[in-house]
Order: sequence, then structure tokens, then C-alpha cells
Amino acid sequence: MTTRSFLFLLASARPDGNTELLARAAAEQLPPGTEQRWLDLSAYPLPDYQDTRHANESWPGQDHEALLYEATLGATDIVIASPLYWYSLSAYAKRYLDYWSKWLRTPDPQFRAKMSGRTLWGVTAMAHTEEEVALPLELTLNHTAAYMGMRFGGVLLGNGSRPGQVLEDERALARAKTFFASEAPLARFPYES
Repeated sequence: MTTRSFLFLLASARPDGNTELLARAAAEQLPPGTEQRWLDLSAYPLPDYQDTRHANESWPGQDHEALLYEATLGATDIVIASPLYWYSLSAYAKRYLDYWSKWLRTPDPQFRAKMSGRTLWGVTAMAHTEEEVALPLELTLNHTAAYMGMRFGGVLLGNGSRPGQVLEDERALARAKTFFASEAPLARFPYES
């Protein structure tokens, strides 16, 4: 059995927000000794990604890029903890995933192969009580995992807008207790059988 190592990427514009609280509630349920690394993407900002695939010169490495790249490859499980912003991922989370496009080519063309078989998870808090409004966020993460040959563990959804309000969402906290417990299936695009 492979030892699991979790990378929690906090992608909120608010420190100690509802999404982080929900992610920490789920992480508390991991078996003792499970490696956890928590990185707040607002503390390691990346500039907007520049696509230079068809340019004469490559785009140089950016501040914090190597740290995030190494942390990503160092984890068996990557958890994107992003609040629901305009029905999808936050800019911090989306920018981080945009850099995966670069990492597919540089610094290591084997990035996709190395990510294959790892697991991608999502955690989000949202102001809506209707969970279907988070479908764009869920599809973004599922399709990213499918493209990379990863497993997708789904998205832990919670309701909360005011600071700490997610801790009142009993359904979300109950789901958090078992969220990381089962083995996630291999991600598939909707058109795959």
C-alpha cells in the first residue's frame, strides 16, 4: 500500500475562511501520521500564465513556481480548497492549474505521466444552498484529473458566507468525516464510457 501524502492548496481571498475550515475538518479525519502540507496560494502568488508554446523562447520560471511544482509532485493527493467564486474556482486556484500547462512541457515533459494515478480532490464553501451551482467547479477539477490520468475524489461542498458559518452546516461536516476515506475512481470525461 502506498503511503499517502496530501497537499492542501488554499485558494481563498480570505484567510481562515469557510473553505479552509471545511478542508481542515476533513483533514482531521485522515489516519494519524498521514503527511499533510498546507500552502496558501495567496502567500505564493503566481503571475498570469503566459502561453509560449509556439514562441521562439520559453517563459522563464516565476517566483514560487518551483516550490509549487515540487510540492505538487511530492503529493499523492492534491486538494484544491477554493471557495465558489462566480460559480467556479478562485483566480488563485485557476492560475495554479494554468501553470500545469507549462509544466507539461517545462521543466519536465514527463509531468503528465508523473501525475497519472494521483488523486485530485476539491473542497469548497459557497453562499448557495443549492449544490448544483458548484457544478462548473466540479467539472473543471474532474476534467483536469481526466486529462492528466488522475483519480478524482469529488468535491466536498459546504454552505457558508459569513466567517465561520460553514461550521453550522451539519451535512457538510458529516461528509467531511469520510470524504478522504474511500479510494477515488479514475477520472473520466463525460464522453468516455
